[in-house]
Amino acid sequence: MGRFDGKVAVITGGASGIGAAAARRFHAEGASVLLADLNLEAGEALAASLGEGRARFRKVDVASWPEVDALVADAVRAFGGLDILFNNAGIGSFANAADLAVEDWRRVIDVDLSSVFYGCKAALPALRARGGGSIINTASISGLAGDFSFAAYNAAKAGVVNLTRSVAIDHARENIRVNAVCPGPVDTPIISGINDLQGVREAWDARVPMGRFARPEEIAAVVAFLASDDASYMTGAILAVDGGVTAHTGQPDLPRMLGLA
Repeated sequence: MGRFDGKVAVITGGASGIGAAAARRFHAEGASVLLADLNLEAGEALAASLGEGRARFRKVDVASWPEVDALVADAVRAFGGLDILFNNAGIGSFANAADLAVEDWRRVIDVDLSSVFYGCKAALPALRARGGGSIINTASISGLAGDFSFAAYNAAKAGVVNLTRSVAIDHARENIRVNAVCPGPVDTPIISGINDLQGVREAWDARVPMGRFARPEEIAAVVAFLASDDASYMTGAILAVDGGVTAHTGQPDLPRMLGLA
């Protein structure tokens, strides 16, 4: 028996990275999964690899309310209901507020924040029809503090944090739990380009007390916990999964610098 036998999960940003790892985890533990992404080739390949009639893919732009609404309806039609929504799709932009193009601001807000609202809005009636369920939103440690030249991303992820809390308390008495994960740096395709920039990966690793990026599977494990009955009394929680980044004041590691550790 898997933790998610008979359950139905929808995962946005499901073709790669954290979303793909979560899809594999949910499927391995018994769930039927509907993956959503703009990457048609990768999404269809992942769904086919999972197989067994319990995995499907739908190409979706999560910045579109009609497409997200249709995604949830497709899950209900294909698998008979909805129990878990993982709002995971996201993009970034690198610019400070003075230099950030208005269209880039709007796209980041639409993909990273408005999509989470759309997902919740579409999923809540379906979860209510099942007598409850779980929503997990991918926020970020960038929603808990600021980063240099990440104005739009910081704003969007901070919005996800407080949207999560608001939806959680609004629907707590309906047995619908809503939580968020806040990853630190994760080895995913969205940030793979930093490996080509001399010294950047090393500097980033040095800022993580654990000394490395997370694997997508490590974030997916926390997502699966939040979706499961093991987290039955957790709602409105904002969990940093960051190797200790947000536990650190940012001051230098003097013992290591002085050769004492």
